[in-house]
Amino acid sequence: MEKKLRQAQGNWVDGDRFWGRENDLAILTRMIDEGAHISIVAQRRMGKTSLMKELAGRLSDRYICLYLDLQEENAPADAVAALAMILKPHESLWRKTKALFSNVLHAVSGTVEEISVSDIGIKLRSGLDAGNWMDKGDELFRILSKSEKPVLLMIDEIPLMVNRMLRAGDEGITKENITNVDRFMSWLRKNSIEHQGKIRIILSGSIGLEPVLHQAGLSAVINNYQPYDLKPWDFETAADCLRALANNYEIEYEDDAELVMVEKLGCCIPHHVQIFFSSVYTMCMHRKNMRFRADEVRDLYEREMLGLRGHAELTHYEERLSLYFSKERLPLVKAILTETAVSDILTKPVLLVLRDEYTAQDECPDEALAEMLRILQHDGYLARKKEGYVYESGLLRDWWKKAHEEFYTRRK
Repeated sequence: MEKKLRQAQGNWVDGDRFWGRENDLAILTRMIDEGAHISIVAQRRMGKTSLMKELAGRLSDRYICLYLDLQEENAPADAVAALAMILKPHESLWRKTKALFSNVLHAVSGTVEEISVSDIGIKLRSGLDAGNWMDKGDELFRILSKSEKPVLLMIDEIPLMVNRMLRAGDEGITKENITNVDRFMSWLRKNSIEHQGKIRIILSGSIGLEPVLHQAGLSAVINNYQPYDLKPWDFETAADCLRALANNYEIEYEDDAELVMVEKLGCCIPHHVQIFFSSVYTMCMHRKNMRFRADEVRDLYEREMLGLRGHAELTHYEERLSLYFSKERLPLVKAILTETAVSDILTKPVLLVLRDEYTAQDECPDEALAEMLRILQHDGYLARKKEGYVYESGLLRDWWKKAHEEFYTRRK
């Protein structure tokens, strides 16, 4: 029977829309069952959140699965309040949590169960500050450790919160900011060790956690987490996904068009595979012809994936560079990415020319340049080859080239 797949909608998928990660699920399940804490390492749009949601669905019979999203949080007290809030659906855990925060929750009008979730969150946050968040957080972890089933705590977007903490204020990464991040991450590390076996923690995010911490000299605070590298789909998995989508929407590929699509992407990031198919489906519907030929791939790729449709998706790759790099470093970083896109490969001699052109050498010493390249590799922009650096994603390379080459002079 031919497999069918519906298009993904929203920021994550599960159930019958989940695709191509069975081996990852099996490996992660084994690690979780063995009591490991895990840090998922992957570039953007690889499906980290979907993977965690699917894990929660499959493991809920033997774990209390908690999903904590720190995307909007700015401080440790925010994180502790958010942790308390996700316990609300679990009656026995929530009862103990209400007792822990009784000093602030008793002031609400009506019973806690009658007021809105947002109001409860505001009250919980009001009861936390720099002086007590750690003690309250410790007690929350003790509550979790005494639950009837082991706890799987999945913390998403922790790198975004940590990065905001590091760069809080107008002076960038200061000693005070580093100290605050160190306290938070060390607190999390302490609880992960103290409750080993009772609580498993998964860390993840849309930017890399280790590069963020490395900039502050704090990489050691996550050395008790086993890194798990969530890789792009291989060509076969991506092609099978395109076939399953076509089967569901009655599209017929001609001359192995799906294989040409996969080759065009180069790096099969799941979301990029999905939006490529969406472009195919939209075009076929408009022309009322559900056959899609291999010789149509290039034109559709240029018109849609590198056009306005792709622009909305890929612009984020440029925008998030400011999360890692200072205003002084950004021109050099963008020149590195543009040179690589235009020339297909960035060699060391050209790299040094760019460094000298965009910043004096003493302002960007070799170790700073190496760290810059390390971040670009970790976060999925570039890959290192014997001859130099290249783009990992053909789509990102082609988009960056189209967006930046017009006013750029290639270096030699």
